[in-house]
Amino acid sequence: MRKPVLLAVDDDQEVLKAIERDLRREYGPRYRVVVASSGPRALAALRTLQLRNDPVALLLVDQRMPEMTGIEFLAEALKLYPDAKRALLTAYADTDVAINAINQLKLDYYLVKPWDPPESQLYPVLNDLLEQWRAFFRPPFEGVRVVGHRWSPLSYQVKDFLARNQIPYQWMDVEDDDEARKLVELAGAPSPSLPLLLFGDGTQLSAPTSVQVAEKIGLRTKATLPFYDLIIIGGGPAALASAVYGASEGLKTLMLERQAPGGQAGSSSRIENYLGFPVGLSGADLTRRSVAQAKRFGVEILTPQEATGLHLVEPYRVITLIDGAEISCHALIVATGVAYRQLDAPGVNELIGAGVYYGAAASEAPDYRGQDVFVVGGANSAGQAAMYFSKYCRSVTVLVRARSLAETMSQYLQDQIAATDNIHVRTQTSVIGARGTTSLETITIHDAASGSDETAPASAVFIFIGAAPHTEWVSGVLMRDSQGFILTGTDLPRAKVGARPDGWPLDREPFLLEASMPGVFVAGDVRHGSVKRVASAVGEGAMAVQLVHQFRKTTRL
Repeated sequence: MRKPVLLAVDDDQEVLKAIERDLRREYGPRYRVVVASSGPRALAALRTLQLRNDPVALLLVDQRMPEMTGIEFLAEALKLYPDAKRALLTAYADTDVAINAINQLKLDYYLVKPWDPPESQLYPVLNDLLEQWRAFFRPPFEGVRVVGHRWSPLSYQVKDFLARNQIPYQWMDVEDDDEARKLVELAGAPSPSLPLLLFGDGTQLSAPTSVQVAEKIGLRTKATLPFYDLIIIGGGPAALASAVYGASEGLKTLMLERQAPGGQAGSSSRIENYLGFPVGLSGADLTRRSVAQAKRFGVEILTPQEATGLHLVEPYRVITLIDGAEISCHALIVATGVAYRQLDAPGVNELIGAGVYYGAAASEAPDYRGQDVFVVGGANSAGQAAMYFSKYCRSVTVLVRARSLAETMSQYLQDQIAATDNIHVRTQTSVIGARGTTSLETITIHDAASGSDETAPASAVFIFIGAAPHTEWVSGVLMRDSQGFILTGTDLPRAKVGARPDGWPLDREPFLLEASMPGVFVAGDVRHGSVKRVASAVGEGAMAVQLVHQFRKTTRL
């Protein structure tokens, strides 16, 4: 925790030096001493301290200052730090002023100058005041503070980016929080520039992009080298497994992820069927452990960063990034996973981030405490989300197209949902519309069994309706199936039985997870025919690294 501040204000430089000397000598190890030579300068310092969320324990202020008297300063300072202890430095002639300040400003104490010796005239008084302050002091939040509108899509994107990258933050809604409005005023940030991000060093960002946030919080967005032994595109379980195994076996490894490490699994509230964790673990916890393990072995991780193209310049595979930069490698593993399909219904797109969310949106769950929400989808991810939101919401209604959850959801999740009183499942239903002004208010539900439509009030709807691979960037370069999943190994098309894949340039068969370009391997959900489970993705990620080693041997790299 940062040290609480003792602020001393006096226009007499000699007196100010004496105050600073005495305060540092007695309180320096436990407090930070800040001095100002006038009331306006002191107020500017307090505004900076508040933007940094630094605690202020004591205001020790001279009464007789030309620009602003001590009483005038304290009246303004109270608006910024109402809990700070207040002491006035006065001359004998100012005792009446000090007594009036006790009644009007709740002045805690006044000291008559000079206070020599401080051991008997200053420290006992301040010790008592600081002891009183500490008795009620609650340490402030020291991470990133995000100030914005609850229903702003950009505010949601910033919160989701921080949460998925496991960066602690404090959310402050300008519509409900007086402190949030005060911070916006202090920062001079007009409403269109929200969200406002405030950092512990006193700096701020207004309506930032993910790249700006990443650079500020210390995430790496640019590669340090032009060439790597192994580059991994993606950040989910398959990618993280490849990174750990590749780097631990001596390959100079780069992993780049366009949003945040963890992928869809990283947003899961609970994974209970992953080997070795009998009571389950959250996707965030799995991600945190995996990222720490990868970094321990020297993996370089770029977030957010996106690949936009791939081409071959023998003997290297060259990746084009979204900023136009190019990096090359001996071998490439594509593990970009999948994204939730968009719900094609009127009103949905306009309310994304304002009550409509794709995925679990765990950062938003506390805001829906005691409210009614809907989960659309019947796979494991939808079931895990329903269980998570049931801890906060009054009711969670799961809308499923199928006749039952058994068709798409694991039995353990079905059992948990059945045993949770505030979760309700409606089968053969779908969302065909959403309405709301500034935020979601109602959804329209179609019941396939009865053929009827109904409008239901909804605070939020979380959508899990299947997945689409993010593979447009390799279109025309790697062979894909009709849905966009990348073909590998024996699934690559061949003109006739026993022949090598069409266009395959080498005198050997493609390895099991190798794509139509030699030296490019595919792992996890983005691969055609993969098993959509965390354990299988991790297994394929590890296997892909072994195939990379085989490739390097056969090509003498």
